[in-house]
Formats: sequence, structure tokens, C-alpha cells
Amino acid sequence: MSASKTAVLVLGSAGRMGALVAEKVRSNPYCALAGAFDLKSSGDAELKRDLEPALKSAGAIIDFTTPAAGVAHAVLCAKHKKPLVIGTTGFNSGQLTLIKKLSRGTPVFLSPNMSPAVNLTIAVARLMAARLPDFDVRVSEIHHKFKKDSPSGTALKYQARIKEVYRGEVPITSVRAGDIAGEHTVLYAGPYERVELTHRAHSRAVFAEGAVRAALWLKDQKPGLYDYFDLLNLKNI
Repeated sequence: MSASKTAVLVLGSAGRMGALVAEKVRSNPYCALAGAFDLKSSGDAELKRDLEPALKSAGAIIDFTTPAAGVAHAVLCAKHKKPLVIGTTGFNSGQLTLIKKLSRGTPVFLSPNMSPAVNLTIAVARLMAARLPDFDVRVSEIHHKFKKDSPSGTALKYQARIKEVYRGEVPITSVRAGDIAGEHTVLYAGPYERVELTHRAHSRAVFAEGAVRAALWLKDQKPGLYDYFDLLNLKNI
């Protein structure tokens, strides 16, 4: 492997997103695939035996698994001080607290949506809510029928960022249908006018590419918990 390439380990490689991430790692000129693991294709004992040696040689790890597996992988990455990108969603508050604690010892990039553009719209949504305090604000989202978490992590992030600056309620409406990759709309409704801010993902490939971009950025960061607001310098918008 070329010294200029980052060895990236993909966890959850048998899933839709994990398989796409592995594909994007292989095709990225700055990456090399250090390994691809999934419980679906290798039993639990085999995974535990083979994962840690592969992790030691990796420059960054990308996780698209389940909340329980994601936390277990975060513990391993913290043990070996390896940068970890987590695209898994559906974590509970206790799991999120543990991930935040583990990030004190190694850089962790945690984002419910790996699209740079959707994260930019989240920043814009917060700005609009701050400037339109008398408008009603509503979030709606549509995903494919196999998506397990509802509301989506992205919709919850829109809601959380908006509520930092907006005093009213911000309800979320969720739909699960067909093979829709992802669509999010924030509605601002006031007297005599309304604004709709919408992001539509045409393919899951955008999330895979975003995860690889995050891994290449994260490998040069100090320990801490990061997301696309850090990568895109959106904190002050």
C-alpha cells in the first residue's frame, strides 16, 4: 500500500451502506481498504478474533452497523486510539454519553447524515429559525420502508439545532415508503407567507462518499467528538 494512502477499515460491510462505503474506499485515490467486517458474513467469535488485529493496522475506521455494535467498536477504537467515523443511527442517551466519553481519548466523528449538503441546510435551518421567531416551524422526513429508526437521526438533528434558537415546538412528521434514499423539509409558516427548505438525497452513495471524506479529515484531528459542523466550519452560522 502506498504511504500516501490512508488504510480504512469498514464495519458493517454486508449492509447497504457498509457495502457502498467499502466500494467508495476502494475507488478513492487517497484510501486503501484495510478490511471489511460484518456479523452477517462472519460469526461473532470470528469477528472478535479477526477485527482487533485489522484495527491495529488501520488509519481510520468507518462504522455503519447497529447501536450496540457501534458502541462496542467505539470501545475498541478508544483502546487503540484509532479515529472512528460513526454513521450508525438510533443510539439511546446512555450510548451517546459513552461515545462522548470515549472521544476524550481518540477522535470520533458522529453524524446521523454524512451528506455535506444536508449538514449545510441544518445550519441554514437554525439561522432561519433565529430570524423568524414568530413563524411556525415543522420538520418532515421521508425514507425507504426498511429504515428502522423513526424519526430519523437527521430529522432529530434539524429539530435539536433549531430548538437552540427557537422557543416554540418543532414537531417532526415521518414517512417510510418505497426505496427513497432520504428527503427532509423544514417548513417556516408565517402570516401571508411560508418558506420550505428541502434536501433530497438521490442515492445512498452521497452518504458513503461523505463518510470517506469524514475519515480522511478525522485522521488528522485531536481526540474529541466531531461532526460535519466541524468539518465544514458551520459552528458560527
